[in-house]
Amino acid sequence: MMELEHNEGRNFPLRRFESMLKTNEVLFFDSDEFELIICHYLGIGKMALAKKGVKLGLEQHPDSTALKLLKVEILLFENKIRQADAILNKLYELEPSNPDIYIHKANILSKQDRHAEAINLLQTASDILEDEQEVHALIAMEYMFLECYEEAKYNFMRCLELDEEDYAALYNIIYCFDFLDQTEEAIHFLNSYLDRHPYSEVAWHQIGLQYVAIKDFEKALTSFDFAIISDDLFAGAHMEKGKVLESLKRYSEAISCYEETMKLEDPTAFAYLHIGKCYEKLNEPLLAIEYFNDALQEDPLLDKTWLTITDFFLKQKEYKQALYYIEKALAIDEENLLYWKRYAKINQRLSHFKKAENALRRSLELGDYEFETWITRSDLLIKLKHFKKAIGVLEEAHLFYPHTAEIEFRLAGLYLSLADKGEGEKHLKNGLAIDSEYSIIMEELFPEIFNRKHIRDIIGKGKWF
Repeated sequence: MMELEHNEGRNFPLRRFESMLKTNEVLFFDSDEFELIICHYLGIGKMALAKKGVKLGLEQHPDSTALKLLKVEILLFENKIRQADAILNKLYELEPSNPDIYIHKANILSKQDRHAEAINLLQTASDILEDEQEVHALIAMEYMFLECYEEAKYNFMRCLELDEEDYAALYNIIYCFDFLDQTEEAIHFLNSYLDRHPYSEVAWHQIGLQYVAIKDFEKALTSFDFAIISDDLFAGAHMEKGKVLESLKRYSEAISCYEETMKLEDPTAFAYLHIGKCYEKLNEPLLAIEYFNDALQEDPLLDKTWLTITDFFLKQKEYKQALYYIEKALAIDEENLLYWKRYAKINQRLSHFKKAENALRRSLELGDYEFETWITRSDLLIKLKHFKKAIGVLEEAHLFYPHTAEIEFRLAGLYLSLADKGEGEKHLKNGLAIDSEYSIIMEELFPEIFNRKHIRDIIGKGKWF
């Protein structure tokens, strides 16, 4: 049995309750004991036992408002809104000044996406709700749902005024500043807070992140140093300091910061990855690979690691090694667009044109509509002599990128290769009208077509007018 409290007196009802369940013997508990039992099971996520506690509790204490409110809490967790609302309506008739009724009512309205109504209810009941800080927090969250970040920020600030160590409110205030793109305002706010709380590691950490956002890395570095001075066990500050040092190309110092985070907390793939990147910059390829592999072992689902190690071998022109890693990545996640793009690039370098074309087809299927993807796939199909398929690809690309010379000249060469003079010359004239400089595309991709006298005349003399 997991225990909520070490205090033996508080644990005694829990032991009696579990003993009762094992023996099917019905024992009596007062309503406070049932509250303790139910809250314990809710706290550790044992919903079935919490529901059992509510059922037995209400059988023994059918008029207990506290137990009925716990039942409402469970019903809301199970999204049984109508049942919860019916209980609250009856409770309101009996106890119209019970603050918990208003909070649960507001929660129901929120679950129904009726956030403005939830706010109105909470504001109306603010005199009844004794905990002003909780009221402002609840109202702020409703404004967040409505994406009214100024109003949310104001209410979170009220929370912080009532309790300046309410770090949840502090984080949410900064989130609002970030969403509103108010970096300078956030810095001013945090500086004011730090004037009152100069050893707040959370505030130093947050202001450091704001300086990073405006690329003032020296001030960011100072801020993270103060966060560490305030709490040298703050792993997040060491991590952010490492990232700033990496941006400043102080790679050896950055490595020390990342290593420090792994002393304070369990190693992460992110830390291993960044240590590897630093060693790569320090021209220590063997150490870089070692840490990249550590990152893969720590979290094989982190796509940044697979992409980084693949790119590492691409830079070294070790294409077979790059292919090995990207194939392993695709075996884990074949829906990852970036993996397919790397797979296409590597296969192109290895002259595996069919595989590269297939990879780009998959990229397009996954929503990659970049111009370069369409063009590269069409060029691979041209290389493979799949002219009709290449035309299909370019026609699709034309829907996204109309009036584009690169597409028109390719279509001209393809249609002329298929002896469709009318379509070929039409696209050739379209391309010349858009930008004649791109006629070099035909020379590169379709030299035999380009060298025909008739085509050279059209290009050179403009006979389409």
